[in-house]
Amino acid sequence: MTPAAAGRPPARWASLIPPAVVALAVAAGLVSLGVWQLHRLAWKEALIRTVEERTVAPPVPLPPRADWAALKPADYEYRRVSATGTFDHAEEVHVYRPLVSARGPFHGVGDVVLTPLHLASGGTVIVNRGFVPNERLDPATRAAGQVRGPVTVTGLMRSPQERNGFTPADDTAKNQWFTADPGAVAKVYGIDDAAPFVVDEDAGQAPGGLPQGGETVLDFPNSHLQYALTWFGLALALVGVFGVWAWRQVRGT
Repeated sequence: MTPAAAGRPPARWASLIPPAVVALAVAAGLVSLGVWQLHRLAWKEALIRTVEERTVAPPVPLPPRADWAALKPADYEYRRVSATGTFDHAEEVHVYRPLVSARGPFHGVGDVVLTPLHLASGGTVIVNRGFVPNERLDPATRAAGQVRGPVTVTGLMRSPQERNGFTPADDTAKNQWFTADPGAVAKVYGIDDAAPFVVDEDAGQAPGGLPQGGETVLDFPNSHLQYALTWFGLALALVGVFGVWAWRQVRGT
């Protein structure tokens, strides 16, 4: 044995076990997060494909009223439908929504207009007729769009918009709402046969151009692959750092 070897402290393998267990546990957690993101990636890609197919498909008749209670959002979200009925413009609702990336000519600060459509077949559907800039919120300034009599509407079925802790309270007295919630609208206006979904009206259906339909947001951020690679990279880096540290401990450096 050389003097250098004789002076080197013996490797304490047992002392590496606790940090090794911790490092492996953390690495396993990071890998599981990466795997979860891959599952989310598959889900998001399937969602995007479904939405793309539904939004370009020809409109189908609205589900019958008898089926409304059993409908699940995943089964109808963004499905293009048609419905015939009569608008009740006296119960028009304004939901705050600034419009930046507009498809039509109007944009800026304004609201989307929700109007009950009393169906010829029975029942009522709350229709999101589209965006209206602040200076045109008064229906008198867009009288051409206040269509009378029976109409056939085409658009996308949407589930109720959810509230969160940052959503302001609706001011129904001033007709200033912050969520497109058909249940809340039905409760305020005493509509006892309202559908549990909203129909976002297609573009070009309002005479005069307002409300401006066809402004449904169809942007679905998809960064799950990047997140997955980040988690896997962190797990690999952790294993590498621990390996270098353990090697130095064994060599006594």
